[in-house]
Amino acid sequence: MRTRSSEIFKRSCMSIPGGVNSPVRACRSVGIEPMIAESGRDDMVIDADNNAYIDYCGSWGALILGHAHPRVVEAAVRQVEMGSSFGIATPVEEALAAKIVSLVPSIEKIRFVSSGTEATMTAIRLARGFSGRTKIVKFSGCYHGHSDALLTQAGSGAAFLNPQATSLGVPAAVIADTLTLPFNDEEKLAELFASHGSEIAAVILEPIPANMGLVLPEPQFLQRIRKETERAGALLIFDEVITGFRVGLQGAQGLYNIRPDLTCFGKIIGGGFPAAAVGGKGEIMDCLAPLGQVYQAGTLSGNPVAMAAGLAVLEELEKPGFYHALQDKTDRLLLPIEEAVLEKNLDLCIQRAGSMFTIFFGVRQVLCREDLAGADPMRFARFFRALFDKGIYVPPLQQEAWFVSAAHTGGHLDFTAEAVIDSCIR
Repeated sequence: MRTRSSEIFKRSCMSIPGGVNSPVRACRSVGIEPMIAESGRDDMVIDADNNAYIDYCGSWGALILGHAHPRVVEAAVRQVEMGSSFGIATPVEEALAAKIVSLVPSIEKIRFVSSGTEATMTAIRLARGFSGRTKIVKFSGCYHGHSDALLTQAGSGAAFLNPQATSLGVPAAVIADTLTLPFNDEEKLAELFASHGSEIAAVILEPIPANMGLVLPEPQFLQRIRKETERAGALLIFDEVITGFRVGLQGAQGLYNIRPDLTCFGKIIGGGFPAAAVGGKGEIMDCLAPLGQVYQAGTLSGNPVAMAAGLAVLEELEKPGFYHALQDKTDRLLLPIEEAVLEKNLDLCIQRAGSMFTIFFGVRQVLCREDLAGADPMRFARFFRALFDKGIYVPPLQQEAWFVSAAHTGGHLDFTAEAVIDSCIR
């Protein structure tokens, strides 16, 4: 029963648009009222009716240690007791900045903000200010938050010449300098740089997209982007809001041995609190005020509670064997599912990187957003509801990634694998 949850949601709809503060939470595409979460512990989230669910959303990837990890709770509470916000520089923001700089080779300096949208927005402004150019290249299906200049989608063919906004309220003039390409398409990338290279300030992308479902870059695609940007004098911006510290201590750039000029972080670096950042080469970062003339500010930027929680998380991730153990958990969940899919020749595919993955129904491979035309949203909706009824919560949209945390138990992973196999076959 979800009686109290339903009552809370109905009341929320009276004071909050759609009853939620971020659209995908509404669960409209899967045909249920949204979960109303009241608490979480380890790998479980508890709703307002005291129903418990094994959680593979994990605050959309932020909770790599699981819910209410003792070290994170301790760090946050200790900071709250000393003061939750000052609007003044603090020791803990320096400590987290130094930690990230020490872990990620491409980061020489870093500026904290409060959300991934702020981080990417700042990165774009910084790239334009540093380069003196205006055009930005992004890829269809890569989501970089909801700032106007990046809220565009691609059409077909040479779509980068006519970008379209994916939201009302975004004037055409604002996105006129945002050029959009299909992900994993080296040929169109080369064509674009041949015709517009001298005008391009930066290319921004998720190196492992996770907002059209998890999609892996084709071999050499990221290297080709790095080559084209260097040749044109454009910056390369990696949006690692999701992959940063999720796929390794150096993020996706460490996996693929590429050094971007700027990197956006979020989610994990806040330990479950609102925090994000943009970092990169010192000469670029020093263009930010107060040293330079690219302006960025925020009252809650570098919030000490978020900084303390994030630092506690990164110190846990540094422990020997952390990522190996996390991969073992992911394999324990996915290997039996992958075997069943292969054995029964099911019309779906599982794409994964480290401890995150997506199950796509109706397609056998997804290399770009355009491949999702054959995906089956109704089948996913039935699948979601079947898992939900068994006490398993996954992201309520097929075009999202699932996340395994260090808190997931062997028993829960095995139970989930069996439930997924059963729900896929039915």
